[in-house]
Amino acid sequence: MEIIVSITVGLLVAIGIWMLLDRGLLRVVLGIVVLGNGVNLAVFSAGRLDGRAAAFVTEAGAPALAANPLPQALVLTAIVIGFAMTALFLVVLLASRGMSGTDHVDGHSARDVQEMP
Repeated sequence: MEIIVSITVGLLVAIGIWMLLDRGLLRVVLGIVVLGNGVNLAVFSAGRLDGRAAAFVTEAGAPALAANPLPQALVLTAIVIGFAMTALFLVVLLASRGMSGTDHVDGHSARDVQEMP
């Protein structure tokens, strides 16, 4: 199970970084979202994936096979912050596209880039 999650984290991070390197702002925003999901999955997997017992502490102590609740809480908080950040980025994308007429990072359209020497 851990190897599948590790491969998935690697793929999500690689796809996110690849999308961040594009000139289009929409792909940059989507790259940030995918990269954030990869990091969230990595943090979540650090808290033990095969937790068979609840993380309740009794007088005898915590069960040995309990999942760690701290990464779960951190990922839940990161999901909420990531959603707000994505909404803000999309508003900035729309404002930038309205002001410049293109969604490219450098302000040139794809046709202008091909015509440049």
